[in-house]
Amino acid sequence: MGLKEEFEEHAEKVKTLTTKPSDADLLILYGLFKQATVGPVTTSRPGMFSMKERAKWDAWKAVETKSTDEAMSDYITKVKQLMEAAEASAAST
Repeated sequence: MGLKEEFEEHAEKVKTLTTKPSDADLLILYGLFKQATVGPVTTSRPGMFSMKERAKWDAWKAVETKSTDEAMSDYITKVKQLMEAAEASAAST
């Protein structure tokens, strides 16, 4: 399986997590996903009254120096970490 296929598989798997990731984890995933699928940020930073959009923009901007392959790989790693944490949480209850 190639990197792109594995990335797409994990992009689907993240939707099946039994526990919702923290906001910080969601922002990391968002930034890596956008970098992997779109590339570097091309829009201006949202205004201070658009706090959610601004946080998402900042998360994407933070990883804009990563290559597409790096972003895909980091995204896969993050999803695996979240899945392991969800499994550990389910096992401990």
